[in-house]
Amino acid sequence: MGGGGQQTESSEPAKGGVVGPGGGRGGSAVYTWEEVQRHSHRGDQWLVIDRKVYNITQWAKRHPGGIRVISHFAGEDATDAFSAFHPDPNFVRKFLKPLLIGELAPTEPSQDQGKNAALVQDFQALRDHVEREGLLRARLLFFSLYLGHILLLEALALGLLWVWGTSWSLTLLCSLMLATSQAQASWLQHDFGHLSVFKKSSWNHVLQKFVIGHLKGASANWWNHRHFQHHAKPNVFSKDPDVNSLHVFVLGDTQPVEYGIKKLKYMPYHHQHQYFFLSKFLNTFHGFLFYLRFFCCYYPFFGLFGSVALITFVRFLESHWFVWVTQMNHLPMEMDHERHQDWLTMQLSATCNIEQSTFNDWFSGHLNFQIEHHLFPTMPRHNYHLVAPLVRALCEKHGVPYQVKTLKKGIIDVVRSLKKSGDLWLDAYLHK
Repeated sequence: MGGGGQQTESSEPAKGGVVGPGGGRGGSAVYTWEEVQRHSHRGDQWLVIDRKVYNITQWAKRHPGGIRVISHFAGEDATDAFSAFHPDPNFVRKFLKPLLIGELAPTEPSQDQGKNAALVQDFQALRDHVEREGLLRARLLFFSLYLGHILLLEALALGLLWVWGTSWSLTLLCSLMLATSQAQASWLQHDFGHLSVFKKSSWNHVLQKFVIGHLKGASANWWNHRHFQHHAKPNVFSKDPDVNSLHVFVLGDTQPVEYGIKKLKYMPYHHQHQYFFLSKFLNTFHGFLFYLRFFCCYYPFFGLFGSVALITFVRFLESHWFVWVTQMNHLPMEMDHERHQDWLTMQLSATCNIEQSTFNDWFSGHLNFQIEHHLFPTMPRHNYHLVAPLVRALCEKHGVPYQVKTLKKGIIDVVRSLKKSGDLWLDAYLHK
């Protein structure tokens, strides 16, 4: 899924594959789903896109999106994921040609793992409609103004101190303005990271590195590595890094019971809904240019210790903002091990929306439309509200739950979810 390069392994059909007229090379062999699914290990990986079978064993190491995100689909149909992650699938397809080893046998269904063929086809039809209507094209003025308001907040925060001094009230106001600019920069780099602004991927990459690196002091490569896996398999243990909490939390209904039965107690998980509020003190600092700029600007006002205290407080405010927005869409939803669901069902089981309003759109960077964002990750955010009614109608047709909450309920549900998971762990730890 993405990039180019030559296949280094033989493209001979696997044992059991039916060789076509071409003798098995150049993609002339045919395979069953059972044969494809056998190639789902780290050293042996096949996947299917539009009924074509590709051997990605060696290519996965060079995949621009990272080895893990493409490996998560080994042995599976990756058609919808391929379309979702690549703004120009036709360009990427030419790099797939050296990896082609065959296709599914005519008697094999297009979907694997018993997925609902009608739902898959209806979603693909919806995606075709979205492309025809131009909903994947961005309005550059929108993102220019958005970047402008972030830079304006940065300038006003510094100007505030320059003109009126460093009283406690003004320092607090400065901190709030900087935290707001940091949070909004998070949403903007997210847009660039998903290649949803410019037609050329390279332009998106350059702007993402500027926003996340220079305006936030974080790493674009680190973010991309983790975030694409989250989109590929949201709320799937061992595949979604966002639910890999390094033993600090137990999440969902399955993991707490597994930890409890194994008598794992790295933390007092039955109190995790309480220490969750303190966990945001922990921050990882990145970005030399960001910190050089920050200390050059604020050292004259606060000195070294005061500048460190200021950025720590700003990070504390911004990290809480970021975590509440990102987790209220996912944490209360289903979390489990791999269940091999179709793209729409998988994304809807792991995501929910927050009601639309001008404030909610701005506050969350339009991630209140988390469902639409997960279904169409390269769609520019200003078009989410246009596709939302179509997605809801498709979900109603196939009986897939489409959840929408108020902002207040979304935040409360984060704490309730942690409390529920903690109680499940305690019960399993004590009684199973």
